[in-house]
Amino acid sequence: MNRKMPVTLAGGPQCYQHDDWLPGQASGAPNSDSLNNGWQIRHGFFTANGGVSSGLYQSLNCGFGSNDHPSLIAENRRLVGASLGFRPEQMYGLRQTHSANVVEITTAADASNDARPAADALITGDSGCLLAILTADCVPVLFAAPALGLVGAAHAGWRGAVGGVLEATIAAMVNKGAAAPDIEAVIGPAIRQPSYQVGDDLRMIMLAVHRDADHFFQPDIDGKYRFDLPGFVQSRLRRAGLTKVHDLGIDTYGESSGLFSHRQTTHAALPDSGRQISVIGIVKAHSDKT
Repeated sequence: MNRKMPVTLAGGPQCYQHDDWLPGQASGAPNSDSLNNGWQIRHGFFTANGGVSSGLYQSLNCGFGSNDHPSLIAENRRLVGASLGFRPEQMYGLRQTHSANVVEITTAADASNDARPAADALITGDSGCLLAILTADCVPVLFAAPALGLVGAAHAGWRGAVGGVLEATIAAMVNKGAAAPDIEAVIGPAIRQPSYQVGDDLRMIMLAVHRDADHFFQPDIDGKYRFDLPGFVQSRLRRAGLTKVHDLGIDTYGESSGLFSHRQTTHAALPDSGRQISVIGIVKAHSDKT
């Protein structure tokens, strides 16, 4: 099950969560301590609510690529981490480039903003590392192999999805000992097909690489199409061997979404947009310290 309504965590940040990854589940759920071998997953697909920014960035803007004040962005990111029990120096982000690059994070890595690697996915098997990706219409995907204490996060825009970032993330987790059927993936808030009009140029790029992807494009007016990016992402995850794939089914586009949307900002002729953050990490179960 997935939480269709956001929850407000300690300190105010609001997020969506996957029920099976929450602590205190009944025996047999993927997050039960016995199945996790002592690991506890902490995660959230955070919304635009519960932060300190204002104006265009109201209020939980976590993107340093925006023109929001850096001190407000840093505080928003601190609030996100703290709501899950992590300190700022334990949150690891990326310089996202719509690539298929994946990096492995350990506790020895530098979590400072200047040290962010150029990549679009992260994995870790170390307790106390909170993996973070940013989106504002692209698809955030969080991964977990609970029995191994292994988690991952990927930023999948259409370029990254076509280019293999999802398959590369799964391959990195398999390389660390996970079997693909044991990896669970959750697709977070993203722009949905009714809101995502694209041109035939994008469709042709997609079909040149994935000839079976035509059914993700719904013909629209003026030779345009409505593209089901989350549906395409889910298909790639399943083709890579995952059997446990969940989709929150939430559209970032729309004034009432409570989420940042680059496309909505563009259509409204606004100069900039905030970015929401999706995070996942692991800690030892029954411990409040990371």
